[in-house]
Amino acid sequence: MNVSARNVFKGKISALVDGAVNAEVEVTLPGGDKIVAIVTEGSVKSLGLAVGKEAVAYVKAPWVMLLVGPQAAKFSARNQLTGKVSVLHKGAVNTEVGITLAGGTVVYAVVTNEAVMELGLKEGVEASALIKASHVILGVSG
Repeated sequence: MNVSARNVFKGKISALVDGAVNAEVEVTLPGGDKIVAIVTEGSVKSLGLAVGKEAVAYVKAPWVMLLVGPQAAKFSARNQLTGKVSVLHKGAVNTEVGITLAGGTVVYAVVTNEAVMELGLKEGVEASALIKASHVILGVSG
């Protein structure tokens, strides 16, 4: 299946915390990086989500926020993934930014060209990708 989401993270479910309405699902990627998703309990049942099962986490690049500088600030985004800027594809209005995490996974964000300048984004600069767990869509095979 092909999808329009720029970020497609394949991994295994490493933790699942059930709640009354929603569940928190942690997917560990091959390099050890982790993505957390919040899904409904109905989705847990219909997808057969369980620890050890392979899953794919999808995140559209415009849903990814970027942070540069000291990590003293606190954010409600469950996924705060730090790495180094490895890709900058500038367009007329926006730039696609790729951040390579320690485990080798690349997270893509689409931000305005102005934001790239304000944040001082260049290849090799340390940056964090912030992704709300509710913006992560999970999929499983058949």
